[in-house]
Amino acid sequence: MKVIGLTGGIGSGKSTVSQFLAELGAVIIDADKVGHEALKPDSETWREVVAAFGRRILAPDGDIDRKKLGEIVFGEPEALAQLNRITHPQIEDMIKAQLEEERRRGVGVVVLEAPLLLEAGWTSLVDEVWVTVAPEPAVLRRLKKKVGLSEQESLARIRSQLPSEERIKHADVVIDTDCSLDELKAKVKELWEGGSL
Repeated sequence: MKVIGLTGGIGSGKSTVSQFLAELGAVIIDADKVGHEALKPDSETWREVVAAFGRRILAPDGDIDRKKLGEIVFGEPEALAQLNRITHPQIEDMIKAQLEEERRRGVGVVVLEAPLLLEAGWTSLVDEVWVTVAPEPAVLRRLKKKVGLSEQESLARIRSQLPSEERIKHADVVIDTDCSLDELKAKVKELWEGGSL
């Protein structure tokens, strides 16, 4: 089984590339979804996060309000580091279990879509690192359209992440997503068929 680690900054096109790879037959493990799972109310990780950041981060139903938590940690390196120290080990264990499950099922290619693949030190879980990149103006447009973030909110999130240049140093494949969807789909298909897999 081949495991591709797909990473890139916010708004860089990871999810779109991931979707195209799924259409080509890859199984996708989305680290963000695993993170949501790890933070289910009353789980050990949930309790640690609430203890660290207070009940103000909770929605009325007891779920962690990711927007409120985001407002605390984005732009606050110490708070973000604390959150990652609490959540990353649990998320990694859950990802390992899912990879093992896919291996048992005889899956050919798994894509681990993880914005923090490098920062979390999860490269040992993957065979190749693919990085999506896009110029900042394109990222800002996408974030405004998709998530409704203001330019200031978008820039705070972009600046809190590893710079693209740093990610590229660790990449086996770099995909520039600043193109039409059809062109991007063709790029991904070419990588899939071109023996990169």
